[in-house]
Amino acid sequence: MAIYLDVIWALNFLFDTLLLYLTAIILKRHVKWWRLIAGGLIGSIIILLVITPIHSVAGHPLMKLLFSVFMVYTAFGYKRLKFFFSGLMTFYLTTFLIGGVLIGAHYFVQFDFELSVAVMIGSVKGFGDPISWLFVLIGFPLAWHFSRKNIETFEMVKIQYDSLIDVEIMLNSKLYSFKGLIDSGNQLYDPISKMPVMFISIKGNEGDFPEEIQAMAEDPEKVVLGQHTVSAEWEHRMRIIPYKVVGQDHQLIIAVKPESIKFRKTEEVLEVNRGLISFTMQELSSDDAFQCIVHPKMMASAKQVSAEIRAG
Repeated sequence: MAIYLDVIWALNFLFDTLLLYLTAIILKRHVKWWRLIAGGLIGSIIILLVITPIHSVAGHPLMKLLFSVFMVYTAFGYKRLKFFFSGLMTFYLTTFLIGGVLIGAHYFVQFDFELSVAVMIGSVKGFGDPISWLFVLIGFPLAWHFSRKNIETFEMVKIQYDSLIDVEIMLNSKLYSFKGLIDSGNQLYDPISKMPVMFISIKGNEGDFPEEIQAMAEDPEKVVLGQHTVSAEWEHRMRIIPYKVVGQDHQLIIAVKPESIKFRKTEEVLEVNRGLISFTMQELSSDDAFQCIVHPKMMASAKQVSAEIRAG
């Protein structure tokens, strides 16, 4: 049976190059294309060794490891041991990830391959099972795209998770707890007192808050225009703040001054001395990952008051 080694070699060369490229994406390393191609070329050489007298040695795990080392070195270079080792391990992770996706998809859609081979035996001619080749040719790009997109999603989730913090506010002698997102895009201040403003969504928990807070969150303009009256106690706490949203004219929101604002993260408990809160009925997170947007200035000015961990 004739074996089309050039086709097999070209396929492996392409795959090795794409695996190195995906590794570069995961590690956030800017690599020149010629280095990726050179690394893929080195990896594909092992395919050519199957027709040489050392074919038994070429299939040994140590030889495969050696080729991987040269591939990673060619693609990313060597700056220090940790830098190189992370590249090598990420390359193997990428390889196993793509391979796992292909194997999983193969068994998910598995059917009688023996029958398909019997029917198409005349088309084999050294290429192997055409169905398997078609599966790899189509499955590999899909697996590569799927892995890349999901890795980017995982990174975004991690970035968001690192920016999350537990928020506690004392308002009208009642303690409220939220999950907050520290957002550098929030640059809203009270123009008079220069206090930063934090947004809190009460959507779905309206009953936990006083009627005045609900009115401020639902339609602040009615409160500003006096169409909805609030008690003198809340009037003393209220601040009317102008703000601007892209594509809209200047608008007014209502913020209140709570008795206290505290942040809890890991073992630290931080207290904010100066800050305002604006309540809204708008859903801030589609997956309910957080209920408030923390002003970064609050984090910068917060002072540690305790190191105890809250139970529960």
